[in-house]
Amino acid sequence: MDKATLEALLAPVRRFTHPSVLVGSETSDDAGVVRLSDDVALVQTVDFFPPMVDDPEGFGRVGAANSLSDIYAMGARPVSAVCVYALPAKVPEEVPAAILNGAIEVLREADTPLVGGHTVRDEEIKFGLCVLGVVHPKRIVTNAGARPGDVLVLTKPIGSGYLCTALKRGELDEDTEQRVMDVMSTLNRPAGEAMVEVGVHAATDITGFGILGHVLGMATAAGVTMRLRASDVPWIEGLATYATGPNTCGGLNRNLAYSEGKVRWEGGDDLQRRVLADPQTSGGLLMAVPPDRVDALLEALEQRGVTTRAVVGDVLEAGDDPLVVV
Repeated sequence: MDKATLEALLAPVRRFTHPSVLVGSETSDDAGVVRLSDDVALVQTVDFFPPMVDDPEGFGRVGAANSLSDIYAMGARPVSAVCVYALPAKVPEEVPAAILNGAIEVLREADTPLVGGHTVRDEEIKFGLCVLGVVHPKRIVTNAGARPGDVLVLTKPIGSGYLCTALKRGELDEDTEQRVMDVMSTLNRPAGEAMVEVGVHAATDITGFGILGHVLGMATAAGVTMRLRASDVPWIEGLATYATGPNTCGGLNRNLAYSEGKVRWEGGDDLQRRVLADPQTSGGLLMAVPPDRVDALLEALEQRGVTTRAVVGDVLEAGDDPLVVV
């Protein structure tokens, strides 16, 4: 879904307000947050999509990790999940079972019970989760809190859009396939725990709008300009071989089109610019952290086994463009 379509869908929602809503749709954040009491807020999110890989269990793992990611991006803890399923009438019965088994494997790792779900008929398989989480109302992390001087830290390499398209075309080698699957199915739980421990000003997870679109969203929500260093954004190993025209998904071009007039390109070659717009599935967390806490955050990430800890940019005072790529 492109940004314009999303904005049209959210328009009537944004006209509705309620005093218990702490985070709504105003800044297109990763999840909604509703106050339950002075000490507890409920975090709600849902995400589902068609398979990006051929292996059913792998698809279930990626779908679960992706859905849980929104909860971690808000600084929250997931407490339950229900599955959302679309199944063709003649799908072999072992396929949905395998998808669910993969999802349950990741949910166990997240210590989050699956308590139910809903299934509809469709021409194409689609799967995901609606996840509920909890957070203290004063400890919510949103995408709108970045401040000038903050440093941007990313916790997963990018490139899954290109690589999954190559996989569907039967071109991806086994080693690169395993790497992209590992990236997409890895939980953002340790990264979320690290950012809560250290204290960051803002965060989001990198998904369908690519890092380009998500940085734009954070900058717009906070009323600042963000500076992204194209050469410092990590790529999934092996991406350069497959980041070609035939492996370009439609979302990449939509992301580039949306960014027109909003990005000042001062650096990055043509390939780097396109990879920045590559739609991601279950990407990492992008955090805006005060400069005096960067080392503490990197150390906390390392202690929790987060292998990608990339400093990719910083936050500036608001300028003519919300995003500058250098």
